[in-house]
Amino acid sequence: MTDRQNVRRPDRSTAYLGAAGAFAVCMAGTTLPTPLYGLYQEELGFSELVVTVVFAVYAFGVIGALLLAGNASDTVGRRPVLLTGLGLAALSAVCFLAEDGLPLLYLGRLLSGLSAGLFTGTATAYVMELAPPGREPRAAFAATAANMGGLGLGPLVSGVLAEYAPQPLVLPFVVHLVLIAAAAAVLVRLPETVAPRRPLRAVRPQRPGLPREVRPVFVPAALAAFTGFSLLGVFTSISPAFLSETLDVHDRAVVGLIVFSAFAASTVGQLAVGRLGVRRALPVGCAVLVVGLVLLGGSLLREVLVLLVLSALVGGAGQGLSLRGAVGAVAGAAPAKERAASLSALFVVAYLGISVPVIGVGVLTGPLGLEEAGLVFICCMTVLAALAGARLARRPAPAG
Repeated sequence: MTDRQNVRRPDRSTAYLGAAGAFAVCMAGTTLPTPLYGLYQEELGFSELVVTVVFAVYAFGVIGALLLAGNASDTVGRRPVLLTGLGLAALSAVCFLAEDGLPLLYLGRLLSGLSAGLFTGTATAYVMELAPPGREPRAAFAATAANMGGLGLGPLVSGVLAEYAPQPLVLPFVVHLVLIAAAAAVLVRLPETVAPRRPLRAVRPQRPGLPREVRPVFVPAALAAFTGFSLLGVFTSISPAFLSETLDVHDRAVVGLIVFSAFAASTVGQLAVGRLGVRRALPVGCAVLVVGLVLLGGSLLREVLVLLVLSALVGGAGQGLSLRGAVGAVAGAAPAKERAASLSALFVVAYLGISVPVIGVGVLTGPLGLEEAGLVFICCMTVLAALAGARLARRPAPAG
């Protein structure tokens, strides 16, 4: 019996890699539709505003999951929550496969956001808990790479499939369903790390909170996280239309590669925080964000592809620096018993950055045009990032 169990269960020294793989599969599904929105526009005939709303619905799903069940895995266990997240991701893919109008697109994005909200914190904790002694740094890297790498791989895979394979609105989601099934098969073989577990009825909604110690650093840290998420959100929602309509780039694989580069740069930025430290990472991240925003504005004004690519790389790195720096600053300032609530508040603000500015750009696109709407966004976000960076340069955040 012991031999059979050893065959069925993965080696504990590599179990965390299996959890990281499932993490990447889930996050890839959340960005999978990005290069495909142009095809949906052609098929259903909706405006750029609808594209941004469809994109932003995802953020509302993430926020809802964070508030209602962000701490559920501490109660019922990691694996049940992660398997539920994969189930929601599968339902999202089915919605896109069955799509016959906007309602299923909205529902698919909402389910995708709920799955990401369940996965983000739970999978990060699970990867870290599965790591054997001495491999904690590798596990931290694996969790970061799975999160941002998965987000980047989604548009890259769907862009390549849409450009070079048949049925561009079908095959990417079929492939994702196969990957979800493989990820679920891996998860059910991994050990549970939460004990003792309690029933589902013991789960309570998680209310964000701001203890007195966190308030001085929260506003600039939250502004930095909000601006970074806004940049990624607007970049991934409007860059496909800008590439095709303005730059005459119709290759969906190229669109996916450019979006992938932003998330890859974010991963590099997050890893750089280990060398810089939280105190320097936040103001430096804000400064890099400003440069990325200026490059994005230059690409819109001059209609130059190289500037768009540079904005993806520089802005993505700035987002990674500012996000991990903000998490470290808030965690460092918060008392241990209120740390989870403080971080929940930070992520709610950060994910609002994916929704509110994105919808704002969509609203302005009608009367102003895509480029002008993007420039209005860039000006607003540049001011926010500069204010946050100046505040953090004068009064550094605590080292978390």
